[in-house]
Amino acid sequence: MPTLNQLKKELNNLANPTQAKNLAWFFKTGKGEYGEGDIFLGIKVPVQRAVVKKYVDLNLQDIEKLFLSKIHEYRLSALLILMAKYKKGNAKEKEDIFKIYLKNTKNINNWDLVDLSAPKIVGEHLLHNHPFNSPPFDFVQGRPLKGGDKRTKTSREILYKLARSKNFWERRIAIISTFAFIHVDDFRDTLKISEILVFDSHDLIHKAVGWALREVGKRNLGFEEEFLKKYYHKMPRTMLRYAIEKFPENKRKFYLKK
Repeated sequence: MPTLNQLKKELNNLANPTQAKNLAWFFKTGKGEYGEGDIFLGIKVPVQRAVVKKYVDLNLQDIEKLFLSKIHEYRLSALLILMAKYKKGNAKEKEDIFKIYLKNTKNINNWDLVDLSAPKIVGEHLLHNHPFNSPPFDFVQGRPLKGGDKRTKTSREILYKLARSKNFWERRIAIISTFAFIHVDDFRDTLKISEILVFDSHDLIHKAVGWALREVGKRNLGFEEEFLKKYYHKMPRTMLRYAIEKFPENKRKFYLKK
């Protein structure tokens, strides 16, 4: 059976210093930038996917070791393996993978890692195991209403905890995870988490929320415009531009001018 050391060796042998330099610039790894400290081998994603297919039987303990590495491709490999395991796993295996993902959110720390994996693991798990949050619970305020029920940490409530995290990658995981809900016309969590993040200070959150709102609008324009009417005049410009990207020209101009 292929081992963790074999995977690392195979990835290391594929290293491309020129590509690594380009990726380090693209993913903002300089001092003070959002990807500071991230190290790239310089492997193109399709090539890495082909390699990782041979290692999907690695155990969860070895996968966690990959998460601890500063090498971007190691952490991406961990996520690719987890996604493959999750897709074919039984209920217990999926729960274990979900827990490992949440345990390592601080190591899922670049936007490609988040965007690739959050809907496929966190979103899918919550969608199928906690399909609808039972009222009465005020998720925006983060507390039960009078008479509200107390749910487990594995309910969708975890997304609201992540949305309030000081770690902006966890905040991005919160909103991007809801893409799994959007695809089945379940918009409530997307819109409520967008409310939490609408005044976030980080540009990567502005882009993620705008992107999520745009996807809601593709499936139900009324829900998106209801949100925009409340926030468009005060939300960050980048967020607004992403949210209205697919609107007709006259409607986009209306929102931008206001």
